[in-house]
Parts: sequence; C-alpha cells; structure tokens
Amino acid sequence: MLYGRDAERAAIDGLLDQVAGGAGGCLVLRGEPGIGKTALLGYAAEAATGMFVLRTAGVEPESDLGYATLHRLLRPLFDRIDTLPGPQSLALGVVFGRASGPAPDRFLVALATLSLLSEAAAERPVLCLVDDAHWADAPTVAALAFVARRLADEPVAMLVAARGDEGRPVDTAGLIDLPVVGLDPAAAEALLAC
Repeated sequence: MLYGRDAERAAIDGLLDQVAGGAGGCLVLRGEPGIGKTALLGYAAEAATGMFVLRTAGVEPESDLGYATLHRLLRPLFDRIDTLPGPQSLALGVVFGRASGPAPDRFLVALATLSLLSEAAAERPVLCLVDDAHWADAPTVAALAFVARRLADEPVAMLVAARGDEGRPVDTAGLIDLPVVGLDPAAAEALLAC
C-alpha cells in the first residue's frame, strides 16, 4: 500500500492506460534515496495487468561494464534476438557475448533494443522498469534514453527511477521527469500507523 502518492500513481496509471491503448512513453522518477521510487516501480508492476514486465537495476560495481544493466533488462528476450534484422541481431549478440565481432556502433545497439522491445510488444504490451538508473553503465543509459524517446507509436512503457545527486546523471531531455518528494504529514502518519 502506498500512502500519499496519488499524483505519482495517477501518472503511472495514465502511462499504463496509454500503453494498453497502443501508444508508449516514459516516466523518469527522480528523488533522494529512500523516498519511495522503488515502491512506485513495484506499484507499476502490480498494476501492469496483462503486460510483459521486464526489470533491471543499475548496480554500482557494474557501472563500468558496458551494457550490463541492459543485459539484465533484455535477458528474458534473448530467444528473440535472432529474429531481428542481421546487423541489429549481430550488434546485440556481440555486446552480450553471444557472437564474436568488433564492438558495434552504439546507435545500432540502441536501435536493436527498440526493435526487440517492439517485437515483444507485438504480442502484448511491455513495461520496462529500470531502478537505480544513476548506477547504470553509460552505454545502457544512452540506449534506454534513445528507446524512451521513440516509444510514442509502440505499446511499450518505461519507468526509470534515479537519484539526482549521485552516480551517473540520467539524461531526461524529451522525457517526462516526475519528481518524487517526501510525504505530506497526514500520509506520513498513516504510514507510521500501519
């Protein structure tokens, strides 16, 4: 049960309704540690009835490993990589160690990520949850930002939770930034009473 998060839940519900209608989008939940971002991602996962939910989280020790966070997000879709156009399939294959070759262009990896999510969304809407994005590796952050800006015509929703004061900055240009702030006194009392 979330207390005092009516505005945030309404924004999440609106995004999920939008995706159920065939149009995607992204919300970036930004706030200090312990403020409730992860709880809001959990709310979204529970509310995503009938959707394919993909989850990942940035992990500080892996923040220098290229595409580590993306690997965790897309792992449930690995069996679909071979259905992508050849260059895109090879790009993901190389960065995930499933194929050999030179390091692919970052644009191609981002495009392949979008294509893979689009393929999955052709069967049922997709919800991507990215927690602790401030600890994600830079190539993942760039790929996910690229994807997030191109979801308008895809039944794919992305929720990204990040701190604003530490770790890697998460570029929200062109995305909806939803600040998560402290609870009002009544909600705080209700939370403490349970």
